[in-house]
Amino acid sequence: MSEFQISERHARLLAYAQSLTPPAGWKIEISGDEIIMMTGPSVTHQHNLLLVREQIDAHRPSDLMPSENTDLASPNVGKLRNPDLTYIPRSFVRQGGNEVPAEQAAIAVEIVSPSNPENDLVGKVRDYPLMDIPLYLVIDPRTTAITLYSEPSATGYHQQWNGKFGDRVPIPSPFDFELTTDGLVRYPA
Repeated sequence: MSEFQISERHARLLAYAQSLTPPAGWKIEISGDEIIMMTGPSVTHQHNLLLVREQIDAHRPSDLMPSENTDLASPNVGKLRNPDLTYIPRSFVRQGGNEVPAEQAAIAVEIVSPSNPENDLVGKVRDYPLMDIPLYLVIDPRTTAITLYSEPSATGYHQQWNGKFGDRVPIPSPFDFELTTDGLVRYPA
């Protein structure tokens, strides 16, 4: 299938997804020919995301801004994903709109959803390197696992760091710091 065919199909799928009116607290993503709808996050999810965001904010380059639930689009590979947190160039504020080219994201951060963990642990591990997102940080409050993926290619991420809550996560350039995780909280049983 040609890049033009993928882009045309993605454009039709995107137009359809954008015509949907999800219930309050739900969000929509596209992966290939699939539209994915997810519920909004819990307080535990939000706490963990805040802990991570505050630390990354303290180390972010001044030309990057944090953005939660921003659509990252890769029409050439038929993907539209919406990470919990990403850092994008401030210059995109002037462009407006709801989508940012995925390759402009410096990192994608996901707090694994208890209702659809496969989306974060399988689907996004497959999609984010194809979308050329250089860093993918996955935090799983169900199991206390933490994974940082880096060095994306068309075949996946070539580097993977694994740890658990309480470990220090080495976040590389452009942030260059160790993320402390002892304040992360598990989902209630």
